[in-house]
Amino acid sequence: MTDENPNTIIVYGTQWCGDTIRARRILDNNNIPYEWVDINKNPEAARLVEKLNKGYRSVPTIVFTDGSMLVEPSNNDLMKKLGLA
Repeated sequence: MTDENPNTIIVYGTQWCGDTIRARRILDNNNIPYEWVDINKNPEAARLVEKLNKGYRSVPTIVFTDGSMLVEPSNNDLMKKLGLA
């Protein structure tokens, strides 16, 4: 699927999703490294997102280095998880 590194945040999303764009902007603006996976271009990643979200292709699905994840987080929730709020 990807070259997953347990020390890297992984953002599963789509290029056209406003919530994905917003989440990536927060990460980018705060110089937080992450791996970007476009589920429209990666069928295996799309299946993983569906598995993690009970059959839904909910994006962004963000998997953190501690194994936790956020799905379609608000700006505040994402910033809080990143220690920025």
